[in-house]
Parts: sequence; C-alpha cells; structure tokens
Amino acid sequence: MGKLYVVPTPVGNLEDMTFRAIKVLKEADLILAEDTRTSGILLKHFEIKNAMQSHHKFNEHKTVESVVNKIKAGETVALISDAGTPGISDPGFLVVRECVRNGIEVQCLPGATAFVPALVASGLPNEKFCFEGFLPQKKGRQTRLKALVEEPRTMVFYESPHRLLKTLLQFAEYFGSERQAAVSREISKLHEETLRGTLAELIEHFTAIAPRGEIVIVLAGIDN
Repeated sequence: MGKLYVVPTPVGNLEDMTFRAIKVLKEADLILAEDTRTSGILLKHFEIKNAMQSHHKFNEHKTVESVVNKIKAGETVALISDAGTPGISDPGFLVVRECVRNGIEVQCLPGATAFVPALVASGLPNEKFCFEGFLPQKKGRQTRLKALVEEPRTMVFYESPHRLLKTLLQFAEYFGSERQAAVSREISKLHEETLRGTLAELIEHFTAIAPRGEIVIVLAGIDN
C-alpha cells in the first residue's frame, strides 16, 4: 500500500519551500494540485516533472475514491494547494479522511501557513486563539459573528482584499470600534505589511488606501 503526503507550499516566497517538501514531490507518483496552472509554476521552478492531477473543492467528492484506490494499489500521492498547508481553508480534508478510514498512512509535512506568522506578528495574545478562516459570505455570516461576540480568545480570519473593508465595518458593529486588531497582507512577499490598531483606526486606513494581496485579520478577544 502507498502513502498520502500532505505538502505545504509557500504562501508567497518560494524560498520558504523546504528541502523535504521538494524531495517528497519529486518522489511522488502523483501530485494532487488545487490549480494545476498555479502549481505548475512552482513545480517548474524546482524542476519537478511528476504527474499532476487537479483536486479542488469542485471535484474532490468525485476524485477522492480514485485517489484512495491508487494509493491502495501502491502509489505515493502528494497533496498540495495553491499556497500554504492543504486542509487549512483549502481542499484536503476529504481525501485525508478517506485515507484514514481505509487504513492508509497519512503524513503532513510541517510548513507554511498564513495565519501563524500573522498571529505571532499581531502583538495580540496568542497562547490561546481560535481560527475561523473565511466567514460565510452571505447565509450564516451574522449568526457566526453573533456567536463570536463573547469569545475571549484571539480570533483569526482570512479575507480577500475587496471584502476587507466591509468585514472590518461589520466587526466594528458587532465587537465595538475600539476592539484591537491587526491586518497582515502579502505575508512573506516583498511588500509584506502588518497594520495594528483599533478597528476604527484600521477602517480609516483602508478607507483611504485600498488593500492588495491576501489578507489575515487577527482580532482581540473580548477580555484582551
């Protein structure tokens, strides 16, 4: 029987790719990629020419059985996402779960994920925190925000640049405009930036300057 490797990829800077991750990808019989075009650039950079198959949130329910069967037949499969660790707000959970159910060994390599550097750099308490990922865009969004109003731990969210200001305004509505927060963008890239302050201060800043790049919001808990 083969094995499934879950392989983190850089969230921005290709130098963050580990030697072990490169080795695993070069030795894999098949690489499952969230977007083969995006991953193709990464693999070409590291001269990795192994077979690659598309595996994303729109097709993972259909492909997971065939992937499990390939591993049962002895193939080594590596799962990657466009950036960061698969399964963290990216496809990965389904295939890992099915491998576990079928007694297949799963190894997740340590590596890049955007929320950890954002949390540490925020200056907010990080001994206990809750990772919320992307909030629901429509249905369930208000319900989730209401449930977090009394959350004492530091909260971590992912957001896209074009929705950041709307989200910060909603945070101010539910959590109060004086709640401390930090917004990190372009983590590990040339223009990496972390802005800290109250929600009111962050709203003022991003009203004047439109954000770019992928965003991580770190929000203080109610007792912080």
